[in-house]
Amino acid sequence: MEYTLTIIKPHAVRDNKAIAMLSMIAEAGFRIAAMKMIRLSSFRAGEFYAEHAGKPFCEQLVKMMSSGPIIVAILSKDHAVRDLRSLVGNTDPEKADPGTMRKIFGNSIRENAIHASDGVEKALKECSFFFSEMERFSF
Repeated sequence: MEYTLTIIKPHAVRDNKAIAMLSMIAEAGFRIAAMKMIRLSSFRAGEFYAEHAGKPFCEQLVKMMSSGPIIVAILSKDHAVRDLRSLVGNTDPEKADPGTMRKIFGNSIRENAIHASDGVEKALKECSFFFSEMERFSF
């Protein structure tokens, strides 16, 4: 069993897309090990995206991610990282394959609806960022 992290971004939560997105995730065979709705401060969003500090898109990304509530979830499945990245699709919804989450729910490259961890080690680090040890990996 492998774990990964997903974030349903503020615009998708605001536009009532979260339930459809979570259903799509469940239908793809993922189990939700932990989940909560939170609102990131600009500071915390900056910490989460620290690897992008100084890049042209970082400031707007931090602003967008702190603009409203998000839903964060730890998902489990064999090959969870790979399978979730395949399900969410290309970062740019215009370039995403039909049937992927970003193609269906994304508005733009900046408002692409969902985050998916890009590696197993990164997923564990991201899970720890949002969830305490007691909240993580409930099964």
